[in-house]
Amino acid sequence: MAKAPWLTIVGLGEDGPDGLPPASRAALDAAEIVMGPPRHLALLPDLGAERVEWPAPFADGLPLLHGMRGRRVVVLASGDPFWFGAGSVIAREFDPGEWRALPGPSTFSLAAARLGWPLEVTLCLGLHAAPLARLRPHLARGARALVLVRDGAAVHDLARWLCGQGFGASTLWVMQALGGPREHVRRATADTLDFDDIAHPVCVGLDCAGNGATIPAASGWPDEVFAHDGQITKRPVRALTLSALAPHPGEQLWDIGGGSGSIAIEWLACHPSLSATSIEADPDRAARIRANADALGADRLRVVQGCAPDALADLAPPDTVFIGGGLSQALLTDLWARLTPGVRIVANAVTLESEALLTTWQADHGGDLLRLELSHAQPLGGKRGWRAAYPIVQWSVTR
Repeated sequence: MAKAPWLTIVGLGEDGPDGLPPASRAALDAAEIVMGPPRHLALLPDLGAERVEWPAPFADGLPLLHGMRGRRVVVLASGDPFWFGAGSVIAREFDPGEWRALPGPSTFSLAAARLGWPLEVTLCLGLHAAPLARLRPHLARGARALVLVRDGAAVHDLARWLCGQGFGASTLWVMQALGGPREHVRRATADTLDFDDIAHPVCVGLDCAGNGATIPAASGWPDEVFAHDGQITKRPVRALTLSALAPHPGEQLWDIGGGSGSIAIEWLACHPSLSATSIEADPDRAARIRANADALGADRLRVVQGCAPDALADLAPPDTVFIGGGLSQALLTDLWARLTPGVRIVANAVTLESEALLTTWQADHGGDLLRLELSHAQPLGGKRGWRAAYPIVQWSVTR
């Protein structure tokens, strides 16, 4: 018979033990040690178990928990420990047979129940320690979101940030201590919010309204979304390039010659499990990539200032590589030797020399060559005519 886990992660709500199901109550009653944040411990009656406060920063509590191995331990977490909670961090530290989890209703579930919002179409974000800009790609008139924030000051930061994005007319429901005796729900718009007594824990319901710019859900964001010095893959070419890169969940991109970072940022917006590293030789452009990523909710983008291929040495291996700048025989030769079979490569060329290089490599290694010739309508005297942009040659190949 398998040995019972020594560690139980219990999801606790603001109503304390009264809201716990029988299995969670039984785990608490049998515990030798109950460990959790002071706020959670304060919700419990005297259980006879040793109480241990989880320290800050959170990582400092993991060695303490390791030292309790073999005793009957309960760790308290808010609501559902595996939805922006501590559960996943603890689960990574211990073998599956050492722990079990007994979740409670999440704050998102309680908030949706108060507002009557369907969770399946409502964005849910935990922004306790993440930048508000993660909301940026989702801001659109009529969009709804439930957002966990750190404290009352963070609620005011959110309201000011929304105003700065042109969405000050958005309705905010400020929901404190949901599910417990201190529950308090208030409503205001972002541009009128003046509550000065917002207490932790707090969730904000956001019903987006205003005239701010909206980022499209499809690839090919408007060029003006990105700060750039002209070194940017233009919108139509970017959309076709993202299609060629064909991001799959969980994949890592190397964006070589990042320019403004537009390719890597849009890559990351395709799925939350994607990761990307942008490599840019010019220090001003590297700084601009970082600023664009931070402003557009792509803070998980890694930016490396340096020249490829030398700057690639210590990077995690990619699933896909985009070459938007710095294309050369030396770079392609290095990548072909460095990358493992199955890695996809997409390279864009605009000069005759780089076009010839891609033509040669396609002849030797296969893949697809695509020539993109785009023209835009421009004034021509009193009428209009077509002005052609430089043609782009794109090579797509699987190593």
